[in-house]
Amino acid sequence: MVSIVLAAACVAMAGAQTIPDRTVLPIPEPRHPHSTVLNARDATPPPRFDVKAPEGAPNVLIVLLDDFGFGQSSAFGGPIDMPTVEQLARKGLRYNQFHTTAMCAPTRMALMTGRNHHMANMGSITETATAFPGNTGQRPGSIAPLAMILRYNGYSTAHFGKNHETAVWEVSPSGPTDRWPTRSGFDKFYGFMGGETNQWAPTIYDGLQKIETPASPGYHFMTDMTNQAIKWMRYQKSLTPDKRFFIYFAPGATHAPHHAPKKWIAKYSGRFDQGWDRLREQTLARQKELGVVPENTKLAPKPGAIRDWDTLTRDEKRLFARQMEVFAGYAEYADAEIGRLIRAIEEQGQLDNTLIIYIVGDNGASAEGGMNGLFNEMTYVNGVQEKTEDILKVHDKLGGPMTYNHYAAGWAVAGDTPFTWTKMVASNYGGTRNGMVIHWPRGFAAKGQLRTQWHHVIDIAPTILEAAGLPEPNLVNGISQTPIEGVSMLYTFGDANAKDRRLTQYFELYGNRAIYHDGWLAGTVHGAPWETGRPRSTLENDKWELYDTRTDFSLADDLAGKHPEKLREMQELFVNEAIKHNVLPLDDRKLERFNAALVGRPDLMAGRTSLTVYEGMTGISENAFINTKNRSHAVTAEIEIPKGGASGVILAQGGRFGGWSLYLKDGRPTYTYNFLGLKRFTIAGRQRLPVGKATVRYEFAYDGGGIGKGGTGTLFVSGRKVAEGRIEHTQGMVFSVDEGTDVGRDGETPVVESYGLAAPFAFTGRIDKVTIDLKEVDKSVDAEGNRRRADLVQKAVMLD
Repeated sequence: MVSIVLAAACVAMAGAQTIPDRTVLPIPEPRHPHSTVLNARDATPPPRFDVKAPEGAPNVLIVLLDDFGFGQSSAFGGPIDMPTVEQLARKGLRYNQFHTTAMCAPTRMALMTGRNHHMANMGSITETATAFPGNTGQRPGSIAPLAMILRYNGYSTAHFGKNHETAVWEVSPSGPTDRWPTRSGFDKFYGFMGGETNQWAPTIYDGLQKIETPASPGYHFMTDMTNQAIKWMRYQKSLTPDKRFFIYFAPGATHAPHHAPKKWIAKYSGRFDQGWDRLREQTLARQKELGVVPENTKLAPKPGAIRDWDTLTRDEKRLFARQMEVFAGYAEYADAEIGRLIRAIEEQGQLDNTLIIYIVGDNGASAEGGMNGLFNEMTYVNGVQEKTEDILKVHDKLGGPMTYNHYAAGWAVAGDTPFTWTKMVASNYGGTRNGMVIHWPRGFAAKGQLRTQWHHVIDIAPTILEAAGLPEPNLVNGISQTPIEGVSMLYTFGDANAKDRRLTQYFELYGNRAIYHDGWLAGTVHGAPWETGRPRSTLENDKWELYDTRTDFSLADDLAGKHPEKLREMQELFVNEAIKHNVLPLDDRKLERFNAALVGRPDLMAGRTSLTVYEGMTGISENAFINTKNRSHAVTAEIEIPKGGASGVILAQGGRFGGWSLYLKDGRPTYTYNFLGLKRFTIAGRQRLPVGKATVRYEFAYDGGGIGKGGTGTLFVSGRKVAEGRIEHTQGMVFSVDEGTDVGRDGETPVVESYGLAAPFAFTGRIDKVTIDLKEVDKSVDAEGNRRRADLVQKAVMLD
């Protein structure tokens, strides 16, 4: 009798339909009473627990370009043809008052969490994290990212391209991996972990695993990541056609290095010969014609440091025009690949119910190329000035695999038309205003319309949740959640005249700060991107500006002198918002923030003077490897030579654009120091190593007297000196932003172009271990270093 009753109860439960509580994630499985029915034939199982997205929820595709200005895309009046974003705009909505944080990692964190970047501990970039709350570089468990929320609600989730949301000291096999993409809600990750990568030879991770760069002819990461996204989406829709997907598609484009196939660059030949001043005027005229800026918009003044095009030499004009041609080709190529992904979604019959949010830049255009642009971006962060005549020698190679290039700052200012400033200047719309297009045929009927409501990147996550019919979770993984600070933009989809729902927003990066409230913007430029010395003023004495953005779209007319009371009111509001959102204390430090020990940022090598590594350890990032720069050191390798001899790399750090390698060439011990791709210093033994065990040791005696100085290198084999030579220059700050250290090979780009072996130049003997030992620091390094690093650190932090 009892069995019959329980069996009936199971049947009743099987038929019951319960609405899951989606405010607690993951959604708990229902608990069923233990069965007392002996025979399965007499029992009915409970309904299968299966979390699905709400009925009618859309697929979601977020596209986020990198370092792209408001005035660069043709969809917003710019000179670069971008048919994909234009087509989406014609069939969707174009937003002309959308804002970012002025820098990439903070923008990405805000995008993926719906919280202000300081609240998620990404006050700057992970490379300059500190011990202060708001700046630790580690997203707290109380802020679950969007991907995790969607995945727990039945979505398949994937991230392709750039990450840069993981603390630098956590990017190693030692982890922790809690803040890696595939443990932050993404089922799939294929991309690079840091702020930039070589597009011809990227450092790629598939999930948690670093993989080799595909060796296909003409390889480029932009096409590769698109192929990977299409393949994943097809798999997902083939196997689970009713399951929604979320794709976060974040190319390295158009962050430096500006790498593009020749055919795309060639499309822009001669199109920028008029120069950046005339380009600003032409762009503003097109913006007015398109209606993306008001008819009365003025061209805001150009920064005084940017030279007038007419004053440049003929060679400068030729070089700078070429730099912009390369950038434009890169951008159109990226847009075309994005179009290929969208067409693949359409071919699956999914376009109508896919919410596409195409954000045309994570901040303003980048001025980190300096006044002349760069052949190799690593020269900039190491304080080495590239001259126009030197870059002209590789003029025709810019954009190709033998360069790591960037354009002159004048193009960044033109790219942010109609505004004054650029990336990193959080106090001006040139740094924070980015175009955005939203496309969702099933979600709204409006086509080809403009939306002027003022919004911020933190508003994207709540927009997606509302579109999917999902509530904001209160509890995720057992942790109470910090409330989402963004407001949904869904109200704008059907009403062009709807009143703004975001009335207040702060901005802050490295002391550049501003506050927006109800049409007014007050801010201060604490330092320009190219001003790498001391800030313009102390934080207490910064000069603030005031703009009425309701009548002054481009921030051309400073009203601080006319409305001092309003300015004081806005300044007080900034302080209140700063306290509320973990912005204080403001931190404009340069030298200290570069030194992990001084600011309390974890360092895997802190206090260590010796590191032993083993064969198979590859891609060890510069932030996770022992720092041999600016000091004497030794590298000792215990190896074994097989019959017939051995060749190949024993240990290499960096690559084509800066680094060093200890290797055997034709069996002979060799050390090469590659100084920024400009000059290679090689020290080599004359005799081949015999069969059997050997100890190859390289010792470097640093000259001292500051950072980036030279020294004497000596090679030993089993205790016997076999070669000695001078290394006249060294890199004092950075070898590579993306390429790491490899044991037994030299991956991505090679330190040495003539190893005598095929890539990846693997060692053909056996490596037992390699030990790097640091000698005592020369006191003079600190003395001069304090001066030079203060100048260089600002350059280093711009590599996001």
